[in-house]
Amino acid sequence: MLKDFKGFRSIDKEELRSGIREEREHLSASQMKLPEAKLPVMVIFEGWNAAGKGELIGKVIRNIDPRFFKVATMDRHPNEEEKRYPFLHRYIKEIPEAGKIRFYDTCWMEEVVDNVMEGSLSDDEYKKKIRSINITERQLCDNGYLVIKFFLHISKKEQKKRLENLQSDKDTKWRVEKEDLVQNKNYDDYLEVFERYLEDTNSSRAPWYVIDAKDKKEAEYQILQYLNRGIDVALTNTKMNVPILQNTFPMKKLPKLAEIPLEGKTVSEEEYDAELEKLQKELSDLGNRLYRKKIPVIIAYEGWDAAGKGGNIKRITEALDPRDYVVEPIASPEPHEKARHYLWRFWTRLPKTGHITIFDRTWYGRVMVERLEGFCSENDWQRAYNEINEFEKELTDWGAVIIKFWIQIDKDTQLQRFTDRQNTPEKQWKITDEDWRNREKWDLYEDAVDEMIAKTSTAFAPWHIIESVDKKYARLKALRIVIEQIKKRLS
Repeated sequence: MLKDFKGFRSIDKEELRSGIREEREHLSASQMKLPEAKLPVMVIFEGWNAAGKGELIGKVIRNIDPRFFKVATMDRHPNEEEKRYPFLHRYIKEIPEAGKIRFYDTCWMEEVVDNVMEGSLSDDEYKKKIRSINITERQLCDNGYLVIKFFLHISKKEQKKRLENLQSDKDTKWRVEKEDLVQNKNYDDYLEVFERYLEDTNSSRAPWYVIDAKDKKEAEYQILQYLNRGIDVALTNTKMNVPILQNTFPMKKLPKLAEIPLEGKTVSEEEYDAELEKLQKELSDLGNRLYRKKIPVIIAYEGWDAAGKGGNIKRITEALDPRDYVVEPIASPEPHEKARHYLWRFWTRLPKTGHITIFDRTWYGRVMVERLEGFCSENDWQRAYNEINEFEKELTDWGAVIIKFWIQIDKDTQLQRFTDRQNTPEKQWKITDEDWRNREKWDLYEDAVDEMIAKTSTAFAPWHIIESVDKKYARLKALRIVIEQIKKRLS
């Protein structure tokens, strides 16, 4: 892309001034349509050091209402805290809300290219990061985001001239860093890596636009043109469905809920007390080893209302150092969460290395409550199975242990527990009208859960069904599974 780049066709100065003025007016008008269309826009600026990313962002935002955009300036390298999360974590945290624009002064490209040039990224690791980037950009686009990527291109000679000009002025000399000089000295090597990255991440959904940045006014004109055309097309296509991709991950086959026997899954009080103490002691020891080895753990709970998720979680957390875990009770998304990609609120709740996050309800709401209550389109929830598998694969590749529980009871047990809650004053807060409404849709939910388990019980993040007619039996079984999965990871 860069090696064959011919540059921008120079035009008359008056034509250029007129064109920039028209494009600015166009962008100002288009930006006002974004909130109504609920269209989030990500504009990513990459390119050579000294190509003028910051200055061009300043020119582009000049005529945009500042209430509806932000500029994210990403550091070249993650800090020590950021390194304890997945590679994409610090970038995904910055995605915009629906109806707003986020301009990125460099994004995930710079980190990958720098790692390659430093020799800290093997070819396999490079390919893994490229795969993660492509999946993330595709998911964002499929979920209604407009992703526009600009690469600002200048020659080695032009870059050297700009760096020398900056160095010659005492007020700008500080802006030239060692990395800038190294890049110019090794321009051809960087060119090879840039070229490979651009080709590897160029797609129909999120294509690269190479900008001739030698003349800053011409560069501004090119950027405004591409940005306006992209927004115009996106505003037209906001209601279009996108392809539903087939699963490519190995699966672990599990029985349907109706096929799971619940009889006999009980434990005596004496056995429960003795086994609980033993298992909690073992989990406590494992928690210390997880922290020492910096392994993150994600425990995801789904299940029927009144199935016993809360008591199950409590028996796990009792065994852990309270500084090393957090429980995330997931309710309906807040407005700022609803305005972003549905996985965003889970990306921002991930544990750092050595810590445990327990989710009481999860991202699987997309294919259950959101599906059945009409909170998303059929295309959205059908697409979500593959998106969730990709999300969990990203986390396991990062090194996380993922343990997913479905807490299973029958309809009669749920009714008995609902009635008990309703008739016991200190338990009444646990029962809501929504619980009764959901119960009326038991069969629909069961079908949805069966499909969810069949399509998302992957070999790397399988579902574990916990029979919970006897809550004590369920607690012990969950503890054994958590211990087994952590041991497997530590071995």
